[in-house]
Amino acid sequence: MGVSAALGAQAPIALSVSGALGASSSLRRESVCSTSGSSCCSWKMSISSGIKVGVLEGSSDAALPCSNGIRAVASEPRAKKASAAGESDKDIKPQANPLSTNPSEIASNIKYHAEYTPSFSPYKFELKQAYVATAESLRDTLIERWNQTYKHFSKENAKTIHYLSMEFLQGRALLNAIGNLELNDAYSEALHKLGYDLEAVAEQEPDAALGNGGLGRLASCFLDSLSTLNYPAWGYGLRYKYGLFQQSITKDGQKEQCEKWLEMGYPWEIPRNDISYPIKFFGQVAEGQGGKREWVGGENVRAFAYDVPIPGFRTKNTISLRLWSTRVAAEDFDLAAFNSGDYSKAGEAHANAERICYVLYPGDATEEGKQLRLKQQYTLCSASIQDIMARFKERSKGALNWDALPSKVAIQMNDTHPTLCVPELLRILIDEEGLAWDEAWKITQATVAYTNHTVLPEALEKWPLTTFQKLLPRHVEIIETIDEQFMSFVAGNVEKSELESKIASMRILENVDLPASIQSLLPPKPVREKAKKVKPVTDAAIKENGTKSPVKEAAAEEEEEEEEEVVPPKPASTVRMANLCVIAGHKVNGVAAIHSQIVIDEVFNDFYQLWPEKFQNKTNGVTPRRWLKFCNPELSSVITKWLGSEEWVLDTKQLSGLRNFADNKELQQEWVNAKVARKAKLAAYIKSKTGYTINPNALFDIQVKRIHEYKRQLLNIMGVIYRYKKMKEMSEKERAAKYVPRVVMFGGKAFATYWQAKRIVKLITDVAATVNNDPEIGDLLKVIMVPDYNVSVAEVLIPASELSQHISTAGMEASGTSNMKFSMNGCVLIGTLDGANVEIREEVGEDNFFLFGAYAHEIAGLRADRAAGKFQPDPRFEEVKSFIRSGVFGDYDYNELLGSLEGDSGYGRGDYFLVGHDFPAYIECQDKVDEAYRDQQRWTRMSIMNTAGSYTFSSDRTIHEYAKDIWEITPSPLE
Repeated sequence: MGVSAALGAQAPIALSVSGALGASSSLRRESVCSTSGSSCCSWKMSISSGIKVGVLEGSSDAALPCSNGIRAVASEPRAKKASAAGESDKDIKPQANPLSTNPSEIASNIKYHAEYTPSFSPYKFELKQAYVATAESLRDTLIERWNQTYKHFSKENAKTIHYLSMEFLQGRALLNAIGNLELNDAYSEALHKLGYDLEAVAEQEPDAALGNGGLGRLASCFLDSLSTLNYPAWGYGLRYKYGLFQQSITKDGQKEQCEKWLEMGYPWEIPRNDISYPIKFFGQVAEGQGGKREWVGGENVRAFAYDVPIPGFRTKNTISLRLWSTRVAAEDFDLAAFNSGDYSKAGEAHANAERICYVLYPGDATEEGKQLRLKQQYTLCSASIQDIMARFKERSKGALNWDALPSKVAIQMNDTHPTLCVPELLRILIDEEGLAWDEAWKITQATVAYTNHTVLPEALEKWPLTTFQKLLPRHVEIIETIDEQFMSFVAGNVEKSELESKIASMRILENVDLPASIQSLLPPKPVREKAKKVKPVTDAAIKENGTKSPVKEAAAEEEEEEEEEVVPPKPASTVRMANLCVIAGHKVNGVAAIHSQIVIDEVFNDFYQLWPEKFQNKTNGVTPRRWLKFCNPELSSVITKWLGSEEWVLDTKQLSGLRNFADNKELQQEWVNAKVARKAKLAAYIKSKTGYTINPNALFDIQVKRIHEYKRQLLNIMGVIYRYKKMKEMSEKERAAKYVPRVVMFGGKAFATYWQAKRIVKLITDVAATVNNDPEIGDLLKVIMVPDYNVSVAEVLIPASELSQHISTAGMEASGTSNMKFSMNGCVLIGTLDGANVEIREEVGEDNFFLFGAYAHEIAGLRADRAAGKFQPDPRFEEVKSFIRSGVFGDYDYNELLGSLEGDSGYGRGDYFLVGHDFPAYIECQDKVDEAYRDQQRWTRMSIMNTAGSYTFSSDRTIHEYAKDIWEITPSPLE
């Protein structure tokens, strides 16, 4: 196939594409792009027979738009070249032009930064230097807009949303910022003058390692929308030095190593050395003057601010993601210990402070790990709350009125990680500002709101109370007060007969003795007298007494006496973070319609009965700028042409207008051409990253998300194994008649200590090694595990996708956002009725979504049937397990993995995620996929309808809803 050979090539190259069902075809480039990209590539695909991807029925060949990005994924960067005009970069003088949009002046500004803001050795201007200097040049414009934006917000004293999240999965910033500022052509030409291609320069940027999955990517989409829609906003997160981990895929499965995104500096961040706040851990609480509680002693660090500008699209507004990094003062270095040779002790305080922001989600199996996780969460909350309070005071201009805080400040807790902002806000208001409890609590409740992202019990955070007491003693006191106050409220609002059970499920402190004030409200428990032990009376004793002893009769009655009670160990006392969020927040929202209903009906039903007005749904969304316009320029151009303008980028409702043209042959042809361009790029990327050559003419089937049992990558790979086994049992002709060519791609990280997830990755890699090297199967089936899945990889995968799998166990995925990105890019989904799949299917149409599997309301009953031994596995499912155990995929022992699918109950057993139950429906649904893909005209229509129906899943819509219904903020555009 040789697709990757096209990258960076300077001569026409034939791309051999194996046709479906044995068809042969070729993809050729008829003209070569110049180094400037000023002349366009014209691609054509000729199909001799079989399925025609790139050409609709009745057409012999199809023009394929050029994408400079195809060249950009070459494994080796292109050499620097002089511009077409013969201009040398030596002719361009370094000169500061920070706000210019003129290409020549931008080139001068880039060169100025290369020489006068140096991050590298002098006399070099290679790709890395070109990237950093370009970023610094663009950052000049962003800083100027950032300063103007917040000066404007301060002048207007507008109510501002402060979005707290442990993750912000930003992705690369250069092309996104250039796109949002609409400077693509100017920067492309400027870099051409310096001898470089814009996309090749952009490839040098590492992804910011500030998140892992959907939670962080959602937060980043929200910031993009907040800026674009001109809302006053701040994002708050942590500046992780090493991220989660960088993933490599080997024959042994997943390997982890530290991210290196900060190794050469991060030109997008602006250190704010004048903005830092004290953070305290450990110590004790003492009673001060007038009974005031004072947190004293312990370990002290400081959080320092780094700002990352977030530009809006077609607006001057530029907001900020403020990241916190931790360190201690120089005087905390123990010079005496260092000079005596005790180097570890000398730097202990510095090491303890810095490791807080080393890694996202450090392992918490140990007490030290739990403390570090809580340190991270408290650092985020304390530094952010102090920053918010300082800004509120500054804007108050001497007329400080704390009651006005909720009218100027909104705080959104993105999941339970920022829960500690509740007791921290209370601590500052009470201990430092002198407010009474009732006033401080009223202000706090009116200020904070909570977004729930999961129904998984293990993800509803609980932390050991003992750890809390050691690390945050003052906050434990505050939480105890909230807990007692809430229980009193419950006692006044529920039936006495329900009080004990309600308190047990709703209180913040779990397995903690009730305060006397609450215990007195409960009905007294009946006292059960412990039976007296009676010494057994023998027949010999009766005979000796010469009478029938009444004692023996008593002894007989006591045969039923209670054995001495064995008291089970008391469960560990914990702090239930989600309960605290619900109690403290004035609003609680889920992130998809079905998820919000589960939150109301199951997860927080007792709270809903108390406060129905608190609960809302806010279905997630994704930014159409990064996830369609910028990452898929070919398809975006087609959309713009047929809708008549580019207004859809800001008003995605206009995408629905594509429905009017879904059957138009000309649109369908252009649509296919755009998809083929992206598939060629992805094929090249796969070759460069994995060494596998894939057929761009095959169906591209992609599942990318965190590796987790409930997301059911295991179901997917078992379906692949079944497909492979059936193929092996057929003749070549039978295989070609039954199956369309398919490339099944996986991407995602398994947490380093999640062994079952890592076993799934290992199985995928073993299957890939076998299938991809089977000459009998050839291009009819390939399996790819894409390494180190992140935002930049997603920007290559998603535009090229044709089928995407969202197959979680129904009722377990809160929403998902990758499903929205795939649908927006014209990808057809196969999935369960889970998360946002429900709403996507409604919008795109049932005929344009492949549905299978159990419904959410059936899950509990199916698990109960399994526990009762009623489940009968499908023979095809058992066939796959036996095939894996046969050793065909290597000698790795998969019994631990397959054992989770067997048995009826027990930890790690009983197929909790219903892979076996849904397997028959899944493989039968995949047969329907093959059938639909054979009819390319039908498939293309389905693709168009997916993009047309994705309009409601823009994060702009979501943010408008949050702003109106929860935050009560209004746009404040910079003129």
